[in-house]
Parts: sequence; structure tokens; C-alpha cells
Amino acid sequence: MDLEKQPAPQAPPPEGCLTVAIRIPVRIVVLVLVVPVRIVWDALVVVGRFLRDSVLRPLWRALVVWPCVALWRYVVVPLAKAVGWLAKVLVVLPLVWLYRHVLTPVGHGIAWLVRGIVAGLAWVYARVLTPVGHGIVWLLKGVGAVLTLIGRGIAWVVRGLVAGLVWVYARMFTPVGHGIVWFLKGVGAVLAWIFTPIGRAIVWCARGLAWLAGAVVTGIGVALYWIARVLLVLPFVALWRWVLAPMGRVLAVVGREVWDALGHAWRIAGHISLAVGRFLGTLFRWIFVEPVRWVYRTVLTPVGHVVRDVVLRPVAEAARSVGRITRAALASARESVRQARADVRRMLFGEGGAVRDAGAVGETREREAVALREPTGADTRTLGSSTTALTKD
Repeated sequence: MDLEKQPAPQAPPPEGCLTVAIRIPVRIVVLVLVVPVRIVWDALVVVGRFLRDSVLRPLWRALVVWPCVALWRYVVVPLAKAVGWLAKVLVVLPLVWLYRHVLTPVGHGIAWLVRGIVAGLAWVYARVLTPVGHGIVWLLKGVGAVLTLIGRGIAWVVRGLVAGLVWVYARMFTPVGHGIVWFLKGVGAVLAWIFTPIGRAIVWCARGLAWLAGAVVTGIGVALYWIARVLLVLPFVALWRWVLAPMGRVLAVVGREVWDALGHAWRIAGHISLAVGRFLGTLFRWIFVEPVRWVYRTVLTPVGHVVRDVVLRPVAEAARSVGRITRAALASARESVRQARADVRRMLFGEGGAVRDAGAVGETREREAVALREPTGADTRTLGSSTTALTKD
């Protein structure tokens, strides 16, 4: 159980006095410098969003999107339809006619001809080439049997010659070869007894020279190493250890603190900018928006209602009355014209035409009466009257 327990989180290492001494002034200076930049940045962001939503997007739609849509809808699509219709009329239909009335009959003829040629070739293969092939195969089988017999004879003769040559090699050349090998071994032993001491002496001299050259090179290398170490390495190590490393640590601490101060100041400046923006928004609302809203609700809305009730509605009622009067006058004029035309027809053609015109006039009059009929005041329902069968007076 003790092994499964997680180790306790280690506390951060204590910070030095240099870090604490640098942190507060750096954060104060950075905050003073960053707050105006953050406020300007937030203002620019707000202005950019306003311009994007109010100017750039409508301009983009008006200058790019809508012209492209109109171009596609009223130019590209009709042009594509026209090109498709022209392609169908000028290319597809002629090709279909050519395939149906020219290529299809020609293809049928070529297929019939090919079937005839294939049938002829099959007949030639079955009736001519097959018997000839069988005869050639029978002839080749006979020639193969004769060549097989000849080959067997040649193989028997070759095996006899090889056996003779093997016997001659085993009885004559083998003893001679053994003597030559014995002679070469003796010569090699003599040469080894003579040249081995000479070779060992040469190897010993070469090893001595190599050891001497290695000692000289090693001494030169050690000298150069110490010279380079004393003149270059030790000064550079001292410079790095006593100057550059402390300076780098100090700069690292300063840079880390400046970076942390920038982040901290940027966040604080964001809160300050948000507070300033809310204050300005509230001030703008109380200075401009609320007075405009109050004027709209208190002044413009009642004035609009008064104008609507006093001016616009009476004008609309008067316009509707004028329209009704005009329609009635036009209906009366049309009735008068029809009556005059019926009288003229009666005078010219007698009672038949008059009766027909009278019927048409009566039907038209009845249709207009139904269309223009309105409920009268006596037929409307009020609080003091009723239209039911039980309470009707």
C-alpha cells in the first residue's frame, strides 16, 4: 500500500533576492507601458469588428457575391443551356443518326463477313491443316526414333573413351604428379629456412621505426595540446565561468521576469480596458441612447399615434369612400351604356335582340348587386337584440 501512494508535490524552489528585487519595478514599468497599448488594441479590435460587420461584409456582398451570383444565374447558366442545346442539335443528334442509319448496318455487314471468314478458316483447319499436321507429327516421331538410336550409339562410344582416359590418368599421370608435389615441398622448405630470419629482421626494424615515429608524434601532440589549452581553453573557460554564465543567469532572470510581467500586465490591462469600455458604453448609453429612447417613447410614439388616428385613418377612409363612389359611378355608367345599346338594338332588330340584351343586362345587374352587397344596420347583431329563434322579438 505504501508503494502505491503518490509522492507529495514538491514545493517550488525559493526565489532569490535578485528575482524579488527585479520583479516589482519591472512589473510596474511594464504595466504603465502596456495599459495604453492594450486600450488602443481593444479599441482597434472594436473598430475592426464594426468595420467588418458594417462595411466590409456589405461591400463584399455588393461588389463580389451578388455580381458573381447574377453572373452565374443570368449569364453562365443560360449560356451553358444554350451551348448544351447547340451541342445536342449539332453533335449528339447527327451522331445518333449516323450510328443508327450508317454505322449499325455497316457493322452488321462486317460482322456477317467476319463470321463467314471464321467459318471458312475453321473448315480449312478441320479438313486440310489437321490431316497435314497429323502426318507431320507421325514423320517427326519416326525421325525422333532414328535420332534416339543414333544418340544411344554415340553415348556408348563416349563412355568407352572416357573409361580409357580415366585408366591412363590413374596409371601414368598420378605418380608423376606426386613427384612434382614432393619436389615443390622441398624447395619451399629450403626457401623458408633461408628467408624467414631476413623477414623477421625487417619486421623488427619496421616496428622500431613505427614506435619512434609514434613517440615523436605523441610528444608533438601533447605539446600542442597543452599550448592550445593554456592559450585558448583556459581563458575561454574562465570567461565563460566567471563572466558569461553569471551574466546569462542575470539576463535569463530579467527576461523571465519581463515576460511574466508582460503577461501579467497584459491581463490586468485587459481588465482595465474592459472596465474603460464598459464605462464608455454606459456613458454613451446614458448620454445618447437613453435620451433618444425617451424621445422616441415619450414624444415620437404619441405624435405618430395622433397622426395615424387624426390624419392617416381619415385620409384612408376618404380614399376608400372615393373608391366606392367611383366604382358605383362606373357601374352606373356601364349600366347606362348597356341600356342605350339595348334600346339601339331594339330599334334596329326588334324585340328578339332587345330580350337577349335585357337578359344580359339583368344577369349583369344581379351579379353586380351580389358583388356590391353589404350588411345593413338592421341586420347587424347588437347587445340589445338577438337573432336566435327563442329570443327573437
